[in-house]
Order: sequence, then structure tokens, then C-alpha cells
Amino acid sequence: MIPLLNPLLFPPLLLLTLSIQDPTEACSCFPTHPQQQICSSNIVIRANIKSEKVVEDSSSSLKMIRYEIKQIKIFKGFEKMKDVQYVFTELTSAKCGIKLNISDKKNSQYLLSGEISHDGRVFIYLCNFIKPWNKLTRSQKINLRKKYEMGCDCKITACIEKGCYSTVASQECLWTDWLLESTVYGYQANNSACLKYRDGVCKWHNNLP
Repeated sequence: MIPLLNPLLFPPLLLLTLSIQDPTEACSCFPTHPQQQICSSNIVIRANIKSEKVVEDSSSSLKMIRYEIKQIKIFKGFEKMKDVQYVFTELTSAKCGIKLNISDKKNSQYLLSGEISHDGRVFIYLCNFIKPWNKLTRSQKINLRKKYEMGCDCKITACIEKGCYSTVASQECLWTDWLLESTVYGYQANNSACLKYRDGVCKWHNNLP
């Protein structure tokens, strides 16, 4: 039996729980492999962040942050949106809003994964896979070119205790970074994609030795 991820087993930095101003409002991000985050997102793009502005949501009158971006490449969602000019996020991190760097040009280029709303706007949140482009590993950049998506039918399950095993081994990859390296974002998160091979079995594919 595969142990369930228990938040108490992870350090606070891994189970990202933010509670700012109002203790009843918090954003909790459960640790997930980058492939899972890409597969669950509607849209994934590489973009430069040009500016940010606090705007009012016309449908709710609530304030939010609007980032103006210059799209460089779209990895997922091109059938829904050809060119993204703006992405939106909540005003505070307590509501899962995310702060992007616009002042440092070297770090203002991002990989953004997010959701497309019913009115065609792109929303990004703290729990999405969002990272400065220069912080991605070489393997992650390679996997973004379809490999992550090719494995979306496979299941990735975190293994956090010795003796865990898969009950559906043919369709599942065990994510052992925490067990072997005491970090969520270890070798498998940085270098591996879970892919279904010709024999129908899901296995880790590594781009580095």
C-alpha cells in the first residue's frame, strides 16, 4: 500500500501554507511533481514579464494583479489561445496570488502554467508550476517539449516511507525524492518524466545519467 502524503511529514517550506493578515485565509500547496502540474494546467507558456498593475475584476469588483507579458513560446493550450498578452493573479499570497519579478531583466522571464477562465483570461496561482526560466534544469526544459504531456495518462505517486510500493505498477511511477534525498524537488523532479512505453507500462524517463 502506498502511504498517503501526510502534511505533518513535510517541513513547512515544502507544504507551502501562507496565512497573511487574516488567519482564516490561507493558501496551501501540496507538493507535486512538475509533470503533474503541467498535465493539470490548461495553458503553459514561456514569457517575459513586462509590467504589473492592480485592477478591479469587473465580475466581482475585487482587486487583482494583472501582469502584462510578452509571450515567447506556448507549450500547452495553443488550440485555445494563440497569443497571451496578460495573466491575472490574486492580490495576496494568502489567496494564492503570486508575485513575479519585473525589475530584474535577467530574472523576469518565466515558465508560467495556469488556467483559462470562461471569459478567456489566463489566471496563475501560487500552486501552479511557475519558475524563472533560468532556474529550470536542462531536463525540465527538454521535458516541456511534449514529454510531460506524453505521460499525462500515467500516475505519479509520492513515496515518503520505506516499503511503499505500487498497486497499479503498470500505470504508475513512484516519486521517491523525499524518501531518498529528503527534498521534494530532487533528482526525479529536476530530471525525470513518467512516460508510457510501448509495452504499456509507465516508467521514469531520465534525460541525464
